[in-house]
Amino acid sequence: MDRIETYRRIIRNVLSEYVRLQYANAEIQNEAVFDRDNDRYLIVSLGWQDVKRIHGALIHVDIIDDKVWIQRDGTEHGIANDLVAAGIPKDHIVLGFQAPDVRQYTEYAIT
Repeated sequence: MDRIETYRRIIRNVLSEYVRLQYANAEIQNEAVFDRDNDRYLIVSLGWQDVKRIHGALIHVDIIDDKVWIQRDGTEHGIANDLVAAGIPKDHIVLGFQAPDVRQYTEYAIT
């Protein structure tokens, strides 16, 4: 299996775990949105917290130029940690939510 197909599988498996999250103080569910043709993978949270409507991306990951770009990470411990634990090297992960001039100070890829 080639590297990009392996990354696709890992991303889908890791993100699928977030669909199962249970929220204690809100009626929120997470949905997986996987666009395999364009290599975009999202977990969208939707529901209600008291009278406030919740709708937005919890996680957004793209594959761009053979690298895994984390565009949005709304998790507590960081989705990058899960991706690394599943087998994607840090130098193949870009923290896209970080400003380009800050990325050089992370343990991850710059671009």
